[in-house]
Amino acid sequence: MDGCLNQRALVLNRLWQPVNIITVPRAFALIFQEHAKVIHSNDGSFQVMSAEEWMAFSASHPSEDCVHTVRLSIRIPRVLLLTFYDKLPLQEIRFNRQNLFERDGYTCQYCGNIFTARDLNLDHVIPRDRGGQTTWENIATSCTRCNSRKANRLPHEAGMRLIRKPARPPWRPFVTLTAGEDVHEDWTHFMQSS
Repeated sequence: MDGCLNQRALVLNRLWQPVNIITVPRAFALIFQEHAKVIHSNDGSFQVMSAEEWMAFSASHPSEDCVHTVRLSIRIPRVLLLTFYDKLPLQEIRFNRQNLFERDGYTCQYCGNIFTARDLNLDHVIPRDRGGQTTWENIATSCTRCNSRKANRLPHEAGMRLIRKPARPPWRPFVTLTAGEDVHEDWTHFMQSS
């Protein structure tokens, strides 16, 4: 049972947009306080169930992924639909190496080749000694070779062109999963539409 309680559930707002990822105990609390309902998917169709309906469904459709009480077993909810919340939490993407590499798809913005993070650098498009800032709009992902070739010059001075002008990524309406976290198969439909 301890392993089941460490699992997570995806939370959607009333517009069916992902807003959070929570633990199973928190999911049960939201369901039984009537702040959320369970969304169960079956062959591409979705069924929204209250706490009572979910308990009845759990009794009639046993699963290995369930929490056992003294009298019954309740299936672990994978996706919840909030009953009162319409908004999306706005989170700005943190400015760091990893997010810059992700923004640029681990692609050198000069030669267009894809690399691992270990083989990439961050290039100031307008060099710092010429007033270039360390911002989303002035940093581009570059491979070691291109970064050395460009050196402390503007791209056109080095005979190079940017594939894409660097820009601040859009605000994310969803809490980002950290690297290595598993996405449950029941989440995929909702994650793709976000």
